[in-house]
Amino acid sequence: MTKSTKSNILPIAVMFMLFFMIAFVTNLAGSMGVIVKHQYGVSSALSQLGTLANFIAYACMGIPAGIILKRKGYKFTALAAVTVGLLGVAVQWISGPAQSFAIYVAGAFIAGFSMCMLNVVVNPMLNTLGGGGNRGNQLCQFGGSCNSIGGTIAPILVGYLVGGAVEEAEVGDAAPVMIIAMIIFALAAAVIFFTKIPEPHMETPEEKQIRLSGNKQKDTHSPLSFRHFVLGAIAIFFYVGVEVGIPNIANLYMTTYTPEQAQLQIGEYEHQQKDAAYMAQCVETDMKAFENKVKDYDNLVVTEDQYNMALGVHEGKLAQGLGLGAKIAGWLIGLYWLMMLVGRLIGGSIAGKVSSKRMLTVVSILAIAMLLSIIFIPTSVSIMLKGKEVPIIMVIMFLCGLCTSVMWSTIFNLSVEGLGKYTPAASGIFMVLVCGGGILPFIQGVVADFIGYTGSYVVAIVALLYILFYALIGSKNVNKDIKVD
Repeated sequence: MTKSTKSNILPIAVMFMLFFMIAFVTNLAGSMGVIVKHQYGVSSALSQLGTLANFIAYACMGIPAGIILKRKGYKFTALAAVTVGLLGVAVQWISGPAQSFAIYVAGAFIAGFSMCMLNVVVNPMLNTLGGGGNRGNQLCQFGGSCNSIGGTIAPILVGYLVGGAVEEAEVGDAAPVMIIAMIIFALAAAVIFFTKIPEPHMETPEEKQIRLSGNKQKDTHSPLSFRHFVLGAIAIFFYVGVEVGIPNIANLYMTTYTPEQAQLQIGEYEHQQKDAAYMAQCVETDMKAFENKVKDYDNLVVTEDQYNMALGVHEGKLAQGLGLGAKIAGWLIGLYWLMMLVGRLIGGSIAGKVSSKRMLTVVSILAIAMLLSIIFIPTSVSIMLKGKEVPIIMVIMFLCGLCTSVMWSTIFNLSVEGLGKYTPAASGIFMVLVCGGGILPFIQGVVADFIGYTGSYVVAIVALLYILFYALIGSKNVNKDIKVD
């Protein structure tokens, strides 16, 4: 670690804390997809609506967040972000007692604004504090490790709170996780408020005066003038979609009914309906009270939403899954994010010696190979995990985290290299393209409803092929003649 990095240890620690919250809240939305699918009986695609709303907020807030960063600085932007984040999680928490899918999606959208603003702060800040280049990439990798810890904890906590009966899960079951998120946001706000944070890219009083007077000369260039940045921003769109889509779709796959489970649920539902009809015929007094009891009986066994989902799987309208409990699925998804932590620690330890281009090339090829294995290896090839037979492809799924772990920082590092004064604006544009984390999983969910969960990973493979192209060809800076100081 360089002398400059050591002198900025407190700001770096604050950025690491914010990295944690980005993944914790984002993965909360992804994990909740399983709950809302069962509670509201929606399709695989609609179950990703919370994630989609979270990431669409990036498209709305990316450029404004870059402007705020330039004019108000890192500290103000970070404080605003954690405040908005607390509000967004609070709205999601309210959706539990309100029993409203719409309120939940609105909360995810508000939280997305916060995640966008935090990303605008932490990425250029860590890259700058590290001095750019390989050192900047190294610091981003270690910061990403904190991101992975937050990402690992969220699905495990949700899975633990839901337990094994995922078909009976409700949004309110995850309330403790949301309360934890709100407490952490409040603590983060206090730490940021009392921490001195460097402002290397904030506009000077002279620049502000010129801007307000209207005499500012328009710059003939922008981040979009750099080919390697434009291609890198597109790579970020695809990367975030891959990173989020792999575990989200796997979570749905693991917790959706098997055909046998669907048939059993249908049989149970039809049986309880016959029992209810028979009992109704036998009762001649206090019919209203009896009907309420019958309604309670229905809810305790198989609900209408659960029956419709089982019917969808049985009739082939919905993709069939593995029928695992939410707890074991949550642990497996947590392992994916844990592998991202391991990968980032490894990446951080070697980033000072290995170029971002080489690192991105290697992990892209490995990720493509792993996803091809998920598509073509039969589900009958399995291992025992916590007393359950789990297909080997789910093990391969969480190993993909080793590959996706270093992609964000390497793409970001390659894309902003040589941008100088255009870096804050570039970071804002980057955040717009992060919306891929909502769009690609939604598309993958649509594909899954048609060709099955494993086949839907072809969407991620296409995205990774583009990332490989960027690593090999698109990342070269061909615009070095543009003045950036």
